[in-house]
Amino acid sequence: MYFQPTTLDQAVQDAQLENVRILSGGTDFYPSHGDSLPDFPILDVTRVADMSGIRRVDNGWRIGGATSWTDIAKADLPAAFNGLKAAAREVGSIQIQNAGTIAGNLCNASPAADGVPPLLTLGAMVELASCQGTRRLPLGDFLQGVRKTALQTGEIMTAVYLPDLGGGCGGFTKLGSRKYLVISIAMVAVWIEHNDRKISQARVAVGACSPVAQRLPQLEADLIGLTSARGAVTAKHLDGLSPIDDVRGSAGYRFDVVVPMIERAIETCLEHS
Repeated sequence: MYFQPTTLDQAVQDAQLENVRILSGGTDFYPSHGDSLPDFPILDVTRVADMSGIRRVDNGWRIGGATSWTDIAKADLPAAFNGLKAAAREVGSIQIQNAGTIAGNLCNASPAADGVPPLLTLGAMVELASCQGTRRLPLGDFLQGVRKTALQTGEIMTAVYLPDLGGGCGGFTKLGSRKYLVISIAMVAVWIEHNDRKISQARVAVGACSPVAQRLPQLEADLIGLTSARGAVTAKHLDGLSPIDDVRGSAGYRFDVVVPMIERAIETCLEHS
């Protein structure tokens, strides 16, 4: 059975079906099933009217859960969103960016999900809807491990909310084994506010180096007052990370490369007036 509702009320009702799988883009879901047809009901929420688009709301921004990465990359947004827009352009191919959605990316909960580090630096909250009502969670609480989230049975991620940061510049950098269509070896997102290159606020998140992308709070605190990030990142700042050895790179290599990646991302933001 395949359901494609156009209203949120209907989608929430359909989400109560036994063993239903909720689909928002399906760019990972369908390849994972190969040539076999799923034997469970599928609820496709990509046409739910209230789940698409980016708009200004009180004290921030709302990104509908079914908003595509192409829409995010092309949106007219403040410089604080530069990292998120750069990450959107790194999500697979153009075809994947056209079909893939922000909610699909987050609910898939891959350690290498490109959208997560910049959303963490932006203070993202996720909105979850069910027959019991709606609730919001910080993204860092929603993501609980590899392919593991706080999404409960019958819930749909309807939107991502981002507070108004008032200024600053976002940045994103990703390392892979090739330029295009690559799963990250490591990735870094930053949000920096500065006055004549003197850092007044900083947020730094690292992905693909732990089961869930991590903010680096000690580094963020130590960056305040600096005019350059060069030489500022130490091994102690990376204590929250736990990279693994895999076919893309060793844990040691990830530790080595993430330091200059952080420094470059911050320097790029400091050059932004």
